[in-house]
Amino acid sequence: MKKILIIAGEASGDLHGANLVKALREQDPSVDVYGVGSRNMREAGVHMLADASTISVVGATEVLTHIGAIYGVYAKLKRFLREERPDLLILIDFPDFNILTGKAARKLGIPVLYYISPQVWAWRKGRVKTIARLVKAILVVFPFEVDLYRPTGVDVRFVGHPLADVVMSNYTRAEARSKFGLALDRRTVALLPGSRKSEIENLLPDMLGAARIIRDRIPDAQYILPVAPTLERGLVSRFIEDSGVPVTVIDGSVYDALRASNAAMVTSGTATLETGLMAIPMVIVYRMSRLSYLLGKLFISVKHIGLVNIVAGRTVAPELIQDDVTPEKIAAVIGELLDDPAKHLQVEQDLRQVRILLGEGGASRRAASVVRELLAEAE
Repeated sequence: MKKILIIAGEASGDLHGANLVKALREQDPSVDVYGVGSRNMREAGVHMLADASTISVVGATEVLTHIGAIYGVYAKLKRFLREERPDLLILIDFPDFNILTGKAARKLGIPVLYYISPQVWAWRKGRVKTIARLVKAILVVFPFEVDLYRPTGVDVRFVGHPLADVVMSNYTRAEARSKFGLALDRRTVALLPGSRKSEIENLLPDMLGAARIIRDRIPDAQYILPVAPTLERGLVSRFIEDSGVPVTVIDGSVYDALRASNAAMVTSGTATLETGLMAIPMVIVYRMSRLSYLLGKLFISVKHIGLVNIVAGRTVAPELIQDDVTPEKIAAVIGELLDDPAKHLQVEQDLRQVRILLGEGGASRRAASVVRELLAEAE
């Protein structure tokens, strides 16, 4: 029986990891999979060695405050690699932690597959060579990423973006609102504050502040917040209770929540791409510690931070970063989207082009085939 270790440090990686495992087991049910992830990977039958919430932090100062817990997971994984000798290590994005773990595997002679490249095209391009030296193969999800890795000689393959298969809802807008107990005739705004505790603390209060402002301008507006699987619902609920803004809180079901919505406030990350694939006009927000932001400005080399804008190659969703993240500015963008039908329609049309740019589905199936290929080589 083949044994795989798979590491996903974020909610998006947990989703993609789970779909990869499902596709792999359709091709080879005998594979035994261990990992770090969250709810989706657990439900896919992965033997969990640690929960992603333990290591899911971003920013230099944020990592330092959690270093003990992060190192504990790393030490546990090193021990697993040494004692259990898995046939393959699969890394999903999450570069700082995953590259470190990948180096430990490589020293032990355990082959490494990187599935979903870190955003090396945005910052720290030197990682291209680091990753190329580390892995047996790398599977990328954006077509332009192939040209970044090809000069290194590494086996790089474009498999398509896994979100193209999963971002959908089987409900109409009215059906989705009914499912969540929302009024059918009221304009609805989704709040997607992120999948990390630090993001909730940094951004949800401003989103809720914006909701208060919008409520004065558009009294019939209603709000829904799908809680990411890496978070405790109680954390989100405390902020909502303190705000005094009525918000329907649900566990997961993010695509159905977006189907119910006319617009969305979205923390920068994979969620912007998910919201774009659902063709829901949005405002993108992000804030980190001052030190982390200043360090990031030294290395980040792209015009946009939102994945949906990066894929589109232009601004289809306004971005508010750091000091620009205020309730007033968020409310201004959302208010315009709710009040201006022509603007709303134009943004919807722009977002539908993003799905076309991502190409056809089948990424998880193609990635699973590469996993089987590498396992066969290891025999």
